[in-house]
Amino acid sequence: MERLRNKDLLDTDVLTKEEALLIIDIAFKFKSGRLKTLPLSDEIVSLLFFEPSTRTRNSFEIAGKRLGAMVVSMDTGGSSLVKGESALNTVRTLQAMGVNFFVIRHRESGFPYEIADKVSASIINAGDGTRGHPTQALLDAMTMIESRGDLEGKKIVIVGDILHSRVARSNIWLLKKLGADVTLVGPPEFLPIDFKRLGVEISYSLDDVIQDTDILMGLRIQRERMEKMNISVEEYIRRYQINQERIRKAKPDLIVLHPGPVNVGIEMTEDVLYSERSLVETQVTNGVFIRMAILSLLKETRDYGSNA
Repeated sequence: MERLRNKDLLDTDVLTKEEALLIIDIAFKFKSGRLKTLPLSDEIVSLLFFEPSTRTRNSFEIAGKRLGAMVVSMDTGGSSLVKGESALNTVRTLQAMGVNFFVIRHRESGFPYEIADKVSASIINAGDGTRGHPTQALLDAMTMIESRGDLEGKKIVIVGDILHSRVARSNIWLLKKLGADVTLVGPPEFLPIDFKRLGVEISYSLDDVIQDTDILMGLRIQRERMEKMNISVEEYIRRYQINQERIRKAKPDLIVLHPGPVNVGIEMTEDVLYSERSLVETQVTNGVFIRMAILSLLKETRDYGSNA
């Protein structure tokens, strides 16, 4: 099996296009059943989630177990962390017990980077603050490629709270590498103009861009955040909701994605969510295979060195 350059997966901006496509290719092989080995049979994977998670946490646990790994999930609320031990000390202690991989989610942007520099185990970023969520972006890209083929020149629109979205950032970096044309859509409060420095287009109207969109991705909106920023839920629904009225204006082969969980009735209507255009459940399925691919490739890098 080929390898990645780094022992860690911290975000999509550090991946080359070739590495991203390698991860996706290995994921497709796992999904098709062409790879049936247990490369992690002697490995221990620790899930360190300092924020709540259902999809990502369970997906990583299933991925690790399918590869033969022992997967341990740490209760960060009841651990020695509440007794004053630093997260780094906890990671180093678990590493001394034989843990080879740490899957980390933390509310602080950059937290996995700090840990990765100080341990020999592989660190996988499962979401850090508002900065990034690389495995989500990779499973999104896999789902897009599976449905629409090569993303070169495809118009992809991401709509919602871009400002606070780690999913949006990781997707922007990855989709640009894969040759897609990315447009960000949302209220001005959620979409500062300086996002243009990332090489994307910006629009404050979904209706203005949906007609020639190939792939439409919604993002989760937090009501509490909208209230603090004086954004009306009703106005958001009127201007940015993914609904059948808007879908009828789009290309007949438009596909719809969402990282979940979906606020049904706000970001997207139920009839769209469960329509043939929606690939939301496929994203969840592909998440397991993407994470299997990442764990397998990182093991190869740790065991045999990088391809660099």
